[in-house]
Amino acid sequence: MKILAFSDLHRDAKALHEIMQESGNADILIGAGDFATQGLGTDDTMLILAKAKIPVIIVSGNHDDTKVLRAICNRFENLHMLHGEVLSINGVDFFGLGDEIPHRNDAEWNQSLSENEAADMLQACPAAGVLITHSPPLGYCDQQENGTHEGSAAIRDTIKLKQPVLNLCGHIHEAWNTTAMIGETQVFNLGPTAHWFDV
Repeated sequence: MKILAFSDLHRDAKALHEIMQESGNADILIGAGDFATQGLGTDDTMLILAKAKIPVIIVSGNHDDTKVLRAICNRFENLHMLHGEVLSINGVDFFGLGDEIPHRNDAEWNQSLSENEAADMLQACPAAGVLITHSPPLGYCDQQENGTHEGSAAIRDTIKLKQPVLNLCGHIHEAWNTTAMIGETQVFNLGPTAHWFDV
C-alpha cells in the first residue's frame, strides 16, 4: 500500500495542490493536522482534499476546530477523521489522535490534550498499524529551534508498547522532514510537502 502524507498546511492551498498532483499514484492520502490557522480557514484546504479519488485520513491539529473538521468529513465519503479511533483499509489498521499533546499554548483557539487524556485514548491503538498523530513523540522529531523537545510522552510510550510500522506526525515546524526510529517504528515529522511510504 502506497501512502502519500503531509501535515501543517495552515490554509496553504498552493502546497496542497502540489501534493494532490502526486496523489494519482497513492492508495491512501494522510494529513496530520493543522489545516486551519488559529481555527480559521478550514475550507481553504479541506474542500480541495474532498476532491481526492482515494481515501483521505486526517487528524486534527491544534490550530483546527475538531467539530468543523468532522462536519466536513461527514459530507464526503472519501474523508475520514480519526481522533481516538481505528480505520482498517485493505488489512492495514490506521489509528489517529489529533491536537497538541501536552497543552502548552493558552490561546483560545488552541486545541490540546493532557498526557493523561492522550494515554487513555491511545489505549485503543492497535499493534503494528499506522499511527497518525499531530504531535510527535517526546524526544523524536520534536526538537524546537532552541533545542527543547516538545513532543508527547504518551505517544512515545504507546509507540514503544504497540510498535506501529509508522508514526506520521507534524506540529513542530522546526522538525519538519526529520525521521527517527523507536524500536521497529519509523517516526516521520512531515510538514506541508509530499512524503511517500510503503506499508
